[in-house]
Amino acid sequence: MWEFDDFYDDSSGTVFRDVLMLALIGFVAMVIMLLPHISKPQEETNEHTPPGNVVIEMHWPDELPVDVDLWVQGPNDVPVGFWNQGSQYFNLLRDDLGMEGDASARNYEISYSRGILAGEYTVNVHMYGKVPAGVIVPVRVVVSVKAKYDSLRQILETSVELLRRNQEETAFRFRLTRNGDLVPGSVTTLRRRLVTVPS
Repeated sequence: MWEFDDFYDDSSGTVFRDVLMLALIGFVAMVIMLLPHISKPQEETNEHTPPGNVVIEMHWPDELPVDVDLWVQGPNDVPVGFWNQGSQYFNLLRDDLGMEGDASARNYEISYSRGILAGEYTVNVHMYGKVPAGVIVPVRVVVSVKAKYDSLRQILETSVELLRRNQEETAFRFRLTRNGDLVPGSVTTLRRRLVTVPS
């Protein structure tokens, strides 16, 4: 004879199987929808190199409210500075105006390259704003290089003094090999103007 308990047990088993089946179908549907978005990581080639292979930093005293600009030119490239913050190989990552509109208390600018090109690099510092009377602005410039999987290594450092508005000094001219090695005897401070009027 049929009893109510038999019906109750059978229906709960059916409900459990239905819920389990719906959960499985939902999981399979999610996997199918995600498959087109899962791709094999691309192998790094010479055309795809990480940014920050040649890094040029410029620092000046944090307490001085003056606007100093970093200008960089890579081999067969255009100068990069605050008027032109990006080129084929270099980018100006930070344009610091001194203390004006600055969230940090640090005075520095930084440029980096995408890849390492063999050839000559020029690094200039430029006093954009007015210098208070009797003040000398010491500017520290550091050049570092990171080859493909190496860590960043410093290759050059110097200090330049700025005294007046629109003063532009060449901190470095140097040559690098394709592997990021400094060419012996290539470092000079022979002046080359990089600051250009925007067109």
